[in-house]
Amino acid sequence: MALIKILPHPEFCPQGAQIEAPAGTSICEALLDNDIRIEHACDMSCACTTCHVIVREGYASLNEADENEEDLLDRAWGLTPQSRLSCQAIVAREDLVVEIPKYTINHARENH
Repeated sequence: MALIKILPHPEFCPQGAQIEAPAGTSICEALLDNDIRIEHACDMSCACTTCHVIVREGYASLNEADENEEDLLDRAWGLTPQSRLSCQAIVAREDLVVEIPKYTINHARENH
């Protein structure tokens, strides 16, 4: 199990949070399993950027981003060198600190 610290986000996690996630789980799945309703407009199929996160600590412990994810990340709002699509970033055993960016490129939200 890895501990994931989520930095405060005004909409999804106003107080911040700490959750546990088993190795092999995506960051997106871990957030959703713990009632942190991060956007994931493509239903975690690596076809959009709405689940973009910035991994402030523990980035190197994640699986490597593939070419498709890297191409999509180029369209993400607030892109940094530690950016990942949370649906593609697989948790290992190392603890993480994750920031959910304030904005996404999604103009119409759906309830997932």
